[in-house]
Amino acid sequence: QVKLVESGGGLVQAGDSLRLSCAASGLTFSSFAFGWFRQAPGKEREFVGGIAWNNWTTLLADPVKGRSTISRDNAENTVYLQINNLNPEDTAVYYCAAREALNLVRIRLERTYSFWGQGTQVTVSS
Repeated sequence: QVKLVESGGGLVQAGDSLRLSCAASGLTFSSFAFGWFRQAPGKEREFVGGIAWNNWTTLLADPVKGRSTISRDNAENTVYLQINNLNPEDTAVYYCAAREALNLVRIRLERTYSFWGQGTQVTVSS
């Protein structure tokens, strides 16, 4: 059974940094690409970033580009999302998702993902 478990969220102040983790089990980790999405209250879920099977092919969405990084540890079956200089607009539930693909083709499309985590709340106070 595939399981994705996010952690690392919390209540922070504007300007702080967070590193979110997504621990995966029940799958061949190196055969999957991963995405991070977020959903703010009253808004649709949106793509934040994605990472291919390797650790250097990544894509970040414009709202977080330049202050965020995505990485993965294939030995630990874990994907990370680091966001720096957080602002209140980053407040959302952050979700990790996995798809059995090696690259980032259509990485922004939710329907291309087979597995989702339960999400972790990030709240940024001003």
